[in-house]
Amino acid sequence: MQRMHFSTRSFLFFSLALVSALGAGLAQAKACQKPIYLTFDTGNMAVAETVAAILNRQQVKATFFLANEKTFRGDYSLDDSWKPFWQDRVKEGHQFGSHTYDHVYFMKDLPANAAGDARVQMKPQFGANANQVKSMNGAEVCAEINRVNTRFKELSNRPLDPIWRAAGGKTSPQLLAMAEQCGYRHIGWAPAGFLGDELSSEKFPNQALLEKALRSVKPGDITMAHLGIWSRKDAWAPTVLEPLIEGWKRKGYCFDVLPLGSAKARPI
Repeated sequence: MQRMHFSTRSFLFFSLALVSALGAGLAQAKACQKPIYLTFDTGNMAVAETVAAILNRQQVKATFFLANEKTFRGDYSLDDSWKPFWQDRVKEGHQFGSHTYDHVYFMKDLPANAAGDARVQMKPQFGANANQVKSMNGAEVCAEINRVNTRFKELSNRPLDPIWRAAGGKTSPQLLAMAEQCGYRHIGWAPAGFLGDELSSEKFPNQALLEKALRSVKPGDITMAHLGIWSRKDAWAPTVLEPLIEGWKRKGYCFDVLPLGSAKARPI
């Protein structure tokens, strides 16, 4: 009787192990083979809830790059008033990176100072030094990127992923090296992945942008749009995002967060 009891336990253990292995195999079989990487910069947040609702409805994960930008409500995207929004996105399993706290634009590399420290010229769009050109060394660049991480943890109890995107996507090898020293890898976007939501809606209507993205974006491409943009009259996301996702799905494409530490997503 004792031997039979041991045999039953062994059989149950084996069965559970087999189910686990089969589950892992099925998960691997369902892995994203033709991925597109959707990314969104904060912008003015006017369509943030719309984007979130579409991603949820389509069961798609994306990567958000956060800066403390002025929103359509008159507040800022990393204010406490946006805490529920970011907490909900964390619960949904999205990915998050820094877009520099004050949405700081890279201007040019500068000669090293007397101490031999590399420097870059930067221009913040927001904050106490908005629109003032300033010189920054590597430590200051890292501090600017990390300010988003500090604030995001306060809002969501979760750190950022170790990725960042420069304002406007403008960088230099020197700037990238500075950020890498504090553990942040820069993520740009594929040329075809520029989805055009910041372009003039008169010259680039939504239907034309939809058709271009369906035609041009290929598996492995990183795309870029915003959670709201001041410069476009006819908002892009409410009209284009869902049919775009559905069109890519019909082509056999799938969606994933960025593979950290991998060149697979072809960042530029």
